[in-house]
Parts: sequence; C-alpha cells; structure tokens
Amino acid sequence: MLSNAFVAHSLDEVRFWSRIMKEHSLFLKLGFRCEDTQLIHEANQFYAIFEGIERKSHEFTVETDPEQIRRFNIEVYSAASHIWAFKRRVLGLVLSCQMPGANNFPLLIDHTSREANYFRNRLEQLNNGRLEPLPDAIIDENVFFLRIMADHAKFIGHLLDPSERQLVEQARNFSHDFDELLFQARDLDSMRPQSQTIPLLDQFLDQNRVSVASLRDFKKTARDLIEACRIKSIIHPLLADHVYREAERFLAIIDMFEQSLTSVQHQ
Repeated sequence: MLSNAFVAHSLDEVRFWSRIMKEHSLFLKLGFRCEDTQLIHEANQFYAIFEGIERKSHEFTVETDPEQIRRFNIEVYSAASHIWAFKRRVLGLVLSCQMPGANNFPLLIDHTSREANYFRNRLEQLNNGRLEPLPDAIIDENVFFLRIMADHAKFIGHLLDPSERQLVEQARNFSHDFDELLFQARDLDSMRPQSQTIPLLDQFLDQNRVSVASLRDFKKTARDLIEACRIKSIIHPLLADHVYREAERFLAIIDMFEQSLTSVQHQ
C-alpha cells in the first residue's frame, strides 16, 4: 500500500533528478555544432519537458494522494526513458565519427545517460515497492555514485585550462582516488552475500564519506572561483554547481545509510 513515505521519497527523487536532466539538456546543446539543428531542437524540448516536471513536482506536498504521485512517477519515467534514448543516440553519433568537432566528450554523454537510467530505475522501484535490502542498496548506490564522482574529476581536469597546473593535478589525483574506491566497491559487490556484515559496511561508508567530502569541497572551491572569474577554464558555471550538488547528494545518501545501519544495530 502506498504511503506518505512513498510520496516524500518520490518527490525528493523527482525534484533532484529532473533538475539534473534539465541541465544535461543544456550541456549537451552547448556541445553541439551549429549545423546540428535537429539535435539542438530536441535538447531544447527536453529542457522544457524537465523544467515542467520540476515545476510540477513542487506543486505537490507529502500530503498529496499517493496514487496521484504514482501516476506522476509514470509520466516522469517516460520522460527519463526518452532522454536516456536521446543521449544514447547522440553517443552513437559521436563514437561513429558522424559529429566531428562536437564538444561533448563521449564519456560525458555516457555519464549523463547512466544518470538518466538510474533516475528511471528509481522511479520504477518506488512505484513497484521493490526497494533493495539495505546491504544491497548500500553497495549498489556506492558503486553508482563512486563512478559518477570519478567521472566528475576527469571532466574537471580536462576542462580546466592546462595552465591551471595545480588544479589540474588535484583533479587528476581525485580521479585516481575514486577509481580505486570504485574498484574496492566492485570487489565488495562480487562478494555478496558474504560481504553483508554491518561492521564491514560501516567501514565502507566511512571511507567513502571522507573522500566524497574532500571532493565536494574541491568542487565548491572550483565553482566559487569559476563564478568569480578567478581561474581559467571552459567549465560553464552551472556545470560547476551541477557536479557540486551531485557530491552533496551522495553525502546525503551516505548519511541515510549510516543512520539505517545504526538503527539495525540497535534492534
């Protein structure tokens, strides 16, 4: 039976990720060539769609009828599926050299498509009431977000001006650190269910929290410097804030998991 908790969780996911999808549309558009008029048009359409979803999500409250939110989730799922397909199509064009001179890294396009797929999977899980057991959720969420954080470090390093040597080196170090954390998370993933002990998961989250907080602080500094025009880069100020918010999201998820583990230990 759907509940107020279902409503609150759904609205939280939609409000966060619809804004992310909207911004992806803008970033992709900015990377297209002038002659890519159809792709630019489609990106603009997706921007409008997710702007509308984001606006509509703020019209609901936790007291909204859960059935109404279930129907809204289905609508959003459809939009997320369509933007996922758009991103995969663009990636195919880039990888097959049909868009020479476009300014979107293939990894960035793939990155945004993974986030769209994550978003639609979350909506499906919520509507079907099939949320994972806590140990599985902890591992899966960390595998997903650690890769996202590693990607961010790579993008930052490549979009900073080469003369910003210190910041480029910091980004490269973060990329290496998060690649290593991702490898560790995948190792833990392959050890299931033997890995599902609370002390091991506690240590896993603690280690990741320290690294994510450090990367979050680096992103915040970079964002503030970019907004103040104090460093040289081709990073859009909104992109700098975008990756900062995703690090904040990951830290909030780690907090949630740590609280859940604490509750389990006290049962």
